[in-house]
Amino acid sequence: MANGRLDENGVRNTVGQLIAKKPRGYLAILTQLERLVKLEQDRRSAKVESAAPLSADLQTAVQANLARLYGPDLSISFVQNPSLIGGMRIQVGSDVFDGTVQSRLKSLQESF
Repeated sequence: MANGRLDENGVRNTVGQLIAKKPRGYLAILTQLERLVKLEQDRRSAKVESAAPLSADLQTAVQANLARLYGPDLSISFVQNPSLIGGMRIQVGSDVFDGTVQSRLKSLQESF
């Protein structure tokens, strides 16, 4: 990590040194490093799902709020998913904010 962000060159150098030197258990070390890099990448990306396309103003507002919560270097993708019926689901890493009609109907069904 450098300045709170994943240092790609540092990861490349580390992987290269591990492969070149092959210390005991290096495959397990590489597997763990891969897992940590994937977790960091997931933490820096957001997926915003909505039943209908979001207006440009709403997309801008969502981006601003996510940047305020998670930092300005967050990669955000907007996806249309009609099965949500209405509302919006946002996933950033392991954090999920689900305000969809589908989720509310499922909660209601489980309560019966």
